[in-house]
Amino acid sequence: MSVRDVIRMGDPRLLEPARPVERFGTPELRELIADMSDTMRAQNGAGLAAPQIAVGLQVVIFGGFRSPRYPESDEIPYTVLINPELEALSDEVEEGWEGCLSVPGMRGLVPRYRHLRYRGFDDEGRPVERTVADFHARVVQHECDHLAGILYPMRIRDLRNFGFADVLFPGQPLQDD
Repeated sequence: MSVRDVIRMGDPRLLEPARPVERFGTPELRELIADMSDTMRAQNGAGLAAPQIAVGLQVVIFGGFRSPRYPESDEIPYTVLINPELEALSDEVEEGWEGCLSVPGMRGLVPRYRHLRYRGFDDEGRPVERTVADFHARVVQHECDHLAGILYPMRIRDLRNFGFADVLFPGQPLQDD
């Protein structure tokens, strides 16, 4: 398919809530997901939400390969998640460093639930449900935030823990999304 441009923080489309997908298994939905996958891989991202490529639908993808941007993390299975619902399974929250393809070059310390269950559908409308923890849970929450018009800097508790990746972590490769 094709690699699409990732829109960046400041573009008002990133702040709009995404609409639910109403029809599954369509050529348009398959093309969107293929383009999202190509774009995510071209950017070495851990995930991508449709609003990041200016499509206001509740579609996220993540995982499928070990991202060079997160070499210390476990591999997450490639997942297409449409119309997701997240459920925290405990009150346990952990802060972790995040980046985003829509906020290039920046990193921030973001609180996220450590354990959660997510539900939704794949591209054919089949149910998807998983119980996950740690990095997998963090990625899902980050991508699903995009569907609500939330960018990770909005979740940072202390802006002293937000800055340019090359300044915060000199000598380390840039890590986005």
